[in-house]
Amino acid sequence: MTRSTSRTLETVVLVEDDADIRIVATAALESIGGFRVIACRSGEEALRTIPQVRPDLVLLDVVMPGLDGPQTLTQLAEAYDLSETAVVFMTGRVKSEEIKEYLALGAAGVVTKPFDPMGLADQVQGMWDRHLHSPGS
Repeated sequence: MTRSTSRTLETVVLVEDDADIRIVATAALESIGGFRVIACRSGEEALRTIPQVRPDLVLLDVVMPGLDGPQTLTQLAEAYDLSETAVVFMTGRVKSEEIKEYLALGAAGVVTKPFDPMGLADQVQGMWDRHLHSPGS
């Protein structure tokens, strides 16, 4: 399936268990990026929210209690068509083997924590743009 290259990034679901990071990331994505952000506190909440919201991009924390980011992505991919949705992991775990695992799960990219709030929207936009222009899916 070929992705439409004319779609713009509008709606982001942010899945982050840390309230401070959730607040900072939401503010950065909304005020700097101009995106509509729906924040979830857990993988379980994301599984309920994402099918209803149908976001363009999911920014997904890797380490969370309950369902972690990779488990959340796996369950989403099994239950829903994510071909039009980019998933980006957000993590402090950035060893090359770990990043390869995240990308192998279907992630469009990885945002490293701690992130620069002033650059987060541009970073996410860049990953969205690469997702739109990547072959396959």
